[in-house]
Amino acid sequence: MNTKKKSLLSSFYESHHQTGNRLRQTFMEEVRANIFRAWIGLGKRVLDLGGRDGTLTRHFVDGNDVLIGDVDLSAMAYAKTQYGIATQEVNLNEALPFQDASFDMIVMAEVLEHLPYPEVTLSEVQRVCKPGGSFLGSLPLAYHLKDRWQVLRGKKLWMAGDPTHLQFFTYDELLWLLSRFFQVDEVRVLKGGRKAELYPRLFARDVAFKCTKPES
Repeated sequence: MNTKKKSLLSSFYESHHQTGNRLRQTFMEEVRANIFRAWIGLGKRVLDLGGRDGTLTRHFVDGNDVLIGDVDLSAMAYAKTQYGIATQEVNLNEALPFQDASFDMIVMAEVLEHLPYPEVTLSEVQRVCKPGGSFLGSLPLAYHLKDRWQVLRGKKLWMAGDPTHLQFFTYDELLWLLSRFFQVDEVRVLKGGRKAELYPRLFARDVAFKCTKPES
């Protein structure tokens, strides 16, 4: 058992993750696993920030050197014992505890929407990513037509009933944010149907993205 003293934030997320079936399963697992596995490839040093219990991470462990960085110590203990994934406690609201250009690939799957200061975190992600390396992930979008209808009806944006969602990105806002730190290579619609693939700004409800850190 991990006897390391838990921070207040770690204790909060441990409790949060234990509600609503948030552990041992993950949103669109097979779809995202196939996309991320293809984007990552083999022979990479990978940092999965917010990887929790490794449910998604396990799909791209084989052939790569993978580290999960998360604040939930209990979830990471499961990833380590069940899947043999290396873990390290990481608070995404602080400087990342890694040297510059340490990783070939950095993953943040359904994480950016939980961060109070995403620009601070992304500047750190950029720092620890190798030149020519990749940053990839996924997140839910806001203000698609369904959300706009909710607002017109006087309802709050309450994405998936999760009070830890702090950011509500539109499609264009996401592209703008990512492009401040990386070259955006691809954005793929995960949820929203055929209309979302044709008109992502209006109908996309969740997307995956792949970015590259320029060589210079």
